[in-house]
This record gives sequence, C-alpha cells and structure tokens, in this order.
Amino acid sequence: MTESTTINHRIRDNAERLAAALESHMLKSFAPDARKELRLFSAGEAADLLGISASFLRKLHFDGRILDVHTTPGGRRHYSAEDLLAIRHTLESTAKTPGTYLPGRREGDKVQVLSFLNFKGGSGKTTSSIHTAQRLALKGYRVLAVDIDPQASLTTLFGYRPEYDFLDSGTIYDAIRYDDPVPLQQIIQKTYFTGIDLAPAGLMLQEFEHETPQALINNVQPPFFARMATVLQEVEADYDVILFDCPPQLGYLTMSALCASTGVLITVVPNMLDVASMSQFLQMSADLLDVVGNAGAQMEFDFLRFLINRYEPNDGPQQQVVAFLRQLFGKEVMTAHMLKSTAVSDAGLTQQTVYEVERTQFHRNTYDRAIDSLNQVNEEIETLIQHAWGR
Repeated sequence: MTESTTINHRIRDNAERLAAALESHMLKSFAPDARKELRLFSAGEAADLLGISASFLRKLHFDGRILDVHTTPGGRRHYSAEDLLAIRHTLESTAKTPGTYLPGRREGDKVQVLSFLNFKGGSGKTTSSIHTAQRLALKGYRVLAVDIDPQASLTTLFGYRPEYDFLDSGTIYDAIRYDDPVPLQQIIQKTYFTGIDLAPAGLMLQEFEHETPQALINNVQPPFFARMATVLQEVEADYDVILFDCPPQLGYLTMSALCASTGVLITVVPNMLDVASMSQFLQMSADLLDVVGNAGAQMEFDFLRFLINRYEPNDGPQQQVVAFLRQLFGKEVMTAHMLKSTAVSDAGLTQQTVYEVERTQFHRNTYDRAIDSLNQVNEEIETLIQHAWGR
C-alpha cells in the first residue's frame, strides 16, 4: 500500500469516525428522527418582545382579546413564537401607528438583503447571522436565511444534517446552478423557528465555484454575479429581510451574494492579525467589485458596517484595536459589539443559540450579558433596516 493510499484511508476513517461521533452526540441531545423545536417564552419575555408591559399583556387575556396560551399548574403563562405572532397581528389591527407591532415592509419598501462576511474563518459570521435572523423573527419580521457556505454551519444550526439531508440536492446550489436550475421556492425549507425560512447549503455548493469559469467562457446568462439576485426576485415578496451567511473566502458565491445585497456586515475579531487579514479582504473585494461593476453588476448598498465580534471588554489590546478601527472608519463601525461569551459557545454544544436556551441553564449574569450584547447588536441592525425604509 502506498503512502498516499494510506493517507486516503486514514482521512476516510477519521471522517467516518467523526460523523458517527457527531451522530451519537445529536441523538443524546435530541430524540431520534426529531426536528428541533423552539422553546416557550415566559410572560416577561413575551411582553419585552412585543414592546408592551406585562400588565397590559395580562389585560389582553382578561379582556379576551387574545387566545389562551400554555399555562402551568401554578398559573404561569408561556408563549410560543406562533402565539407571539398572533398577538402581534391582533395588536397591529388596532394600532394608531402602522408598523408598531409588525415592523416589516410596507408598500413601496424594498426587501432588505444583508450579507455577513469576512475573508477569515472564525470571525463569527454564522453566529452573527443566525442570532440576527432569530431576533428579527421574534420582533415580527419575515426572514429568509440563505446559507451559501458549503460547510453549511447555518443549515446545521437549524437542525438539518447537510451530509444526509442535502447530499445530492435540495440546496441553494440547485437554484443558481447553470444547468437546469430549479425555482428557489422548491428548495426553501420551513424551519422550527416561526418567521424564518431557510435556503440550505451543502457540499454541492462548491460546484458553483468550479463551474463558473466555464460558464463565463460560454457566456451563460445570467452571469454568476447576477444569479443570486435573479432567484431572490422569485420570492422576495414573501420576506422583509433576507440574510446571507457567506463562506470564508472571496469566491463566486460571495460575489454573487454581494451583488444581491442592500447591506453588508463585515464581522471583525479585534486583534491585529484579523485586522491585517481584513485589510487584504477589503482590497481584493474592491478590485473584484470593480470588475463585476464594469461587467454590468448593480451594487447599491444602503449601508456597510463593521461588526466587532468576540469582544472582551477587559482586554486592553482589543480595546486599542477597536479604538483604532473607530478612528479609521468612524460610524461604519457599529456602536454595539458581540461579546465573547461562554453562553454562546455552551449553547452551541447542542447546536442552539442563546435565544433558544433557557436562562436557567446558565449562570444568570453570564446569560444576561450575552443576551444584552446580542440584543444591542440586533437593535442597531434593525435601526439600519428601518432607516433604509425611510423610517
């Protein structure tokens, strides 16, 4: 047996053992064949999400304006995401100001398409994009999450197993491929999280990177940079916000997402190595965007922001890097930042987010700091979206 064959066998054996271990881990976390389910929310959490007081929420029940919800033997009410959405519709029907409880698009508003990206892996793109998608959905927005990373981490967090569920078909690749693409609606999946649909990813997405050079030679239309925007037009009426979780490389998939976007969020870990990498990323992005712009791509961003990720407030060098970035880019650096938190990493052990786990599962202060950080980031993103709609 040659050394190369031995290496192949070793890699394959490692892959199979890892897949089996991950399968075992998931079976311990979730029942066999079960899909993820979103937890219920307490009355306090529900009132906070709805933007009303807990006493007003109780009055809505007392007056019979909203349906009964799950109630414990002790009389505590718990609300599903579906309950919250139904209450939003009830409150919106009598609101003095349109959009108070359903803040999404109105007539004339364009769908907001946000790309979370960076050249470097581990910068928190997936963590940022899924927490933003979930927070916006809980606030009443209709969200489509589009996973364009062949590693499919976002798809996995929604409870799918890409290596089994979407091995040969069913990913966003099927909608943007050059040979016999399918309508995007056919591959969009409803998720366990009310308000969020998913266009999944899988390893087949890598084929888009391989096929595009030949498609450019053959002048296949629409070209790669317009394919994502073209397929999104088929479904954009169904959503207020569309989020791209981009791969950690500046390839054809990322460029296609950028050319479909109205807003860009560049995630940055505040250390000088990551900032130096980002410098290269920005230069390459500008050069490539020049090329596709000259080829006819329409790129009009409502906003571009740098999102500080995995921030440790007591880390002096990190503080210096953040100050350095703010001096360079001013208001393009988001005011809020995502803290580095064990709550985020611990939730990830069971493929969950901080919004999905119960507060009682963590040390109270740890959970509260993580939630506050995430909410501040997502409120700032929501403000950018509303401002793009002229509100």
